[in-house]
Order: sequence, then structure tokens, then C-alpha cells
Amino acid sequence: MKILITGGSGFIGTTLVEVLLARGHEVFNLDVTSPLDTRQAGQFIRCDIMDATALSRRFQELQPQAVIHLAARADVTEGGSVEVAYAVNITGTRNLLAAVKATRSVERAIITSTQYVCRPGHTPANDEDFNPHTLYGESKVVAERATRAAGLPCVWTIIRPTTVWGPWHLRYRDTLFRMMRRGLYVHPSGHQCVQGFGYAKNVAHQLESILLIEAAKVHQQVLYIGDGHIRLLDWVNAFSRALRGREVVIVPRLLLQAGARFGDVFQAVTGRGFPLYSARFRNMTDDYVVPTDRTLALLGPPLISLEEGVRETVAWLQAHPGG
Repeated sequence: MKILITGGSGFIGTTLVEVLLARGHEVFNLDVTSPLDTRQAGQFIRCDIMDATALSRRFQELQPQAVIHLAARADVTEGGSVEVAYAVNITGTRNLLAAVKATRSVERAIITSTQYVCRPGHTPANDEDFNPHTLYGESKVVAERATRAAGLPCVWTIIRPTTVWGPWHLRYRDTLFRMMRRGLYVHPSGHQCVQGFGYAKNVAHQLESILLIEAAKVHQQVLYIGDGHIRLLDWVNAFSRALRGREVVIVPRLLLQAGARFGDVFQAVTGRGFPLYSARFRNMTDDYVVPTDRTLALLGPPLISLEEGVRETVAWLQAHPGG
């Protein structure tokens, strides 16, 4: 299948390109930045999805059969206008939808949203019951609504990834895993939260399955992508054992909470980062359960286990230690 990916130079996109090429597909990566993996230079086409004319021209030149839209701003910022701060998620997606609609060769399209269209603890009554708690989540609500309103003539699916991890995740490499290696990562005591996780290669196989499965099963559907739910502590311990040969240190929750509040003040006063702050503390303590069971029943169980994924990721970290 001839597959066009937007944002294929990023973390998930890099793994997706690797998996799809290995599966024999013809792959094109439209992105504004060069691939993280230099071996994928042959698939790279520089293109900004904010440039509607250039994007449309690329679609007409390539005539893809399938489109996977990953390009986005995915960091979390506070304040300002969602239309300005996350224009690439909104205007860029609208440009992408117009290009898909105008390209007759496109048979399937996958539009990437996020689990953050609903805040932790909110159980949506249906796929359009939104309750975002960040501007990033708000931008993806707009993108989902635009997808539904676009009148695409092809089979389309919206995906909401859970917490995706694996090789080429530079932020995890340079923060979380680096702290673990140095023995600086500590984990709160008390209730151990349960969250959704997805190993990047498993996510890539799920995306391919969406493109190949019977159309009626995925058309106009919203699917949460990932491996299912585990305790965050189990996930961090799997990496800590692989990186340091021991599990993480557990510290009193109230102590970490106080440290997070200090981090908030430190960042506000100095304008510099701090390892722990309230949003990060909540990520370590809040349950985030989403309906991945439906996805796993439809697409099958993860191909790669947590243990194997950790081994592959640690091997990548050793080969790409960063600065």
C-alpha cells in the first residue's frame, strides 16, 4: 500500500515508518524537520501542513492510498489562545482534511487525536463527550470535530493514543531515563495509579491493522491506541531494573507533593525548569483509564511484551545516549 504520513520524523512517526517499510509498504513522510533516523532519508519530503497549497500539491503528486496524520504540536502549555498556540493542530489538520478530500486515490485516513480530549477521571458517555483539561486537549477536540464535519469520501478513523513509549522518544531519554540512570528518580507512596501505555512498535502495528481491516469495522470510529493498562509503578520499575539493576525508591507522597509545590514557585520566580512540579506530580498519582479493551478486541493483543519493549528501548538508549 502507498502510505503518506504527516509528522513521520517524530518519535511515533519514526517507528511507524520503520514498521511499515519492513511490512513492504511504500511510505512517504511529509514533515518540516528531517527524520530522527537518518536511514529514513529516502522517505522524507519536506512539507509544512500549514501551507495548504504545498500540501495539496504533494498529495496530487504522490497519489497515496492511505494517509496517517501524526503531525502536531503535542507539548502542554498554559495560557493564550488555543487557535494561536496550537494552530498546527487546528489549521494544519483542516488543511490535511482538505487535501485528503481532494485526492481521489485516498481510500483510508487515520487522524490522530489524543486521550487528553477527556481529563483523567472523566468517563465519556460517547465519542463526542469531550472534557479537556489542557489547551493541547482543546486543540484536538477542534481537530476531531473538523474531521467529522469534513465529509471525507474515504474510510476514516480517529485514534486517541495513550502514553506511547519506546526508541526515539528523546524527551524520555533526556529526562526520565537519565534521572533513573543516576538514581534520582523517586516514586510516591500510597495509591499506585493505573494508566494506559503503548509500546511504539505495537502502536505502529495497530495503525497498519486499521488500514487493512474490513472497512466497516473502523469507518468513522474512535479508537484508543495502546497496549492496555498497568500500574505506573510497574512500568517505571521495569525500566529501573533494566537501567540500574534495582527498583525505584519510594518516598512519602506528602514529601513529593511539597517538592512539586516548591517546583511551581521556583519555575514561576526564575523562569527555569525544575524536575518536579504539580502537573508532573499529578501524572505520577492520577489514574488515567480509557477504553482500550475495544481496540484490543478489534485489532488483537500487543505483539511485543512490556519486557521485550523495555529491552529494545534500553538497547536503543545505549546506542543513542544523547548529550
